[in-house]
This record gives sequence, structure tokens and C-alpha cells, in this order.
Amino acid sequence: MDMDVMLGKSDQVWTMAMSYAPKLLLALLTLLIGLWIIKVVVNGAGKVMDKRNMDPTLKPFVINLFGILLKVMLVISVVGMVGVEMTSFIAILGAAGLAVGMALSGTLQNFAGGIMILIFKPFKVGDVLEAQGYLGVVQEIQLFNTILLSLDNKTIIIPNGGLSTGSMVNYSTQPTRRVDMTFGIGYSDDIDKAKKILDDLLSKHECVLKDPVHFIAVSALADSSVNFTVRAWVNAADYWTVFFYMQETVKKEFDKNNIGIPFPQQDVHLYKH
Repeated sequence: MDMDVMLGKSDQVWTMAMSYAPKLLLALLTLLIGLWIIKVVVNGAGKVMDKRNMDPTLKPFVINLFGILLKVMLVISVVGMVGVEMTSFIAILGAAGLAVGMALSGTLQNFAGGIMILIFKPFKVGDVLEAQGYLGVVQEIQLFNTILLSLDNKTIIIPNGGLSTGSMVNYSTQPTRRVDMTFGIGYSDDIDKAKKILDDLLSKHECVLKDPVHFIAVSALADSSVNFTVRAWVNAADYWTVFFYMQETVKKEFDKNNIGIPFPQQDVHLYKH
């Protein structure tokens, strides 16, 4: 009797296996072909975006989102082919989605941050951005992260959640910038002479804009120096060119004209007991 039961059960298993095998094989084949088609379609969509000169900030985001949606639709179709009822599957998927959503709240926040960045566009690919304690050029805006390239060629990955809600400085939104500098001279040096040297250097430099005109004035009578505040307007790309030029050339010109640049000194008095 036990042998008959075992044979009966084995027949049922074999019957079920033979019944589901074609479905499983067809579902697996559909999955593989579907993934290949999705890859082709996504690559084709990327080429179409390139031909239409789509915003490089938006392109990676749209392609990634498009690929994910197609893969989700493919998985749902494959599960339906196996014989799983879609209503039950969707209910299970919804419950699992809620659990995963609670576990990955930070990831979902980064996703929402990426959406906000693409909608309001506080920056775009190619901008020089300072945010979350980092400074670099925006290379790519992804679904969950923004990738920067630092000025010393390091890759920086910043989550979009904090980036969309935190403070940032975009150095590329305005075509011009103001270079602010401070130079000090000794109390015994000629103020008018030093001021003329600074004015000549700015007037002769081709990167310094004529309008707005540069500004030079005594801003402080410090402990050991008379300080000049120097402000010059330049194109954004020429900021560091002018800044470094002035730091080096002012020192050389002051030396030629016997104008001293004070530095901290300490007098030590020895008393003999």
C-alpha cells in the first residue's frame, strides 16, 4: 500500500513537472530574449537622444529610468507566463515594495532628490559645484547620486538626497566673477605709490574686465600693516589666472619699488638679573 502511494505521488510530481516544464522553459527564453531586446532599445534611445542634442544632464537619468521600467514590465510578464495569478503577484509585490521601501528609505530619498535636481536644475553637467564639503566639476547626474570630478582629478560621489536639500555654491551660473584680494604694506611706505602699482597691474592685464571697473582702497590700518582691498571683475574661466598673477606680480613690483610687505615678527628681550 505504501509503495502504491509513493508511486502515485511520483506520478503526480512527474505530471506536474511535465506540465510546467514548457512554461518554465518558455518563460526563461522570454526573459533572456527580453533582456537582450531591452538592451538594444535602451542603446537605440540613447543614440536618438544624442542626435536630438538632448540635455546631457537629463540623458543618463532618462535612460536608466527607461531601462528599469522595461525590466519591471518584463519580469511581470514572465511571472504571468509561469502561471502565477497577477492579482496575487501584484499584492505580494506591493507588500514587498512597502517593506523594501521602509528598509531603503535613504535610497528612495536619494531617488526623489535626483528627480528634484532634474526638475529645478540648480546645476548641470559641466558646472563647477561646491556642495556637501566638496568642490568639483559635475560629470554625471544619476538616479541616486551625482558624480563630481575634483580639481585634482578625484571622482566624488554625492547622494542626491542631501544634495537636493542642502546648501550649494554653483560657480558656473554667472558669466563673470569678482576676484577679491588683500595686500599689505608697511606704515612707512608710500600709500599712493603702492596704490598706483596695483592699479597699473590690473589695467594692463588682458583678463581683467574694464566694466565694471576694478576697485582699490585702504581697508584697514592693521597691527603691523596698511591693508589694501583689491577687487577686479573677470570672466569666470579667468578667475584663478588673475588671482595667481596678482599674488606673484605684486610681490615682485613691490620689491622693485622698495615697498615692504610686513610679516609677523616677535621681539625677545633678555633681562640680566
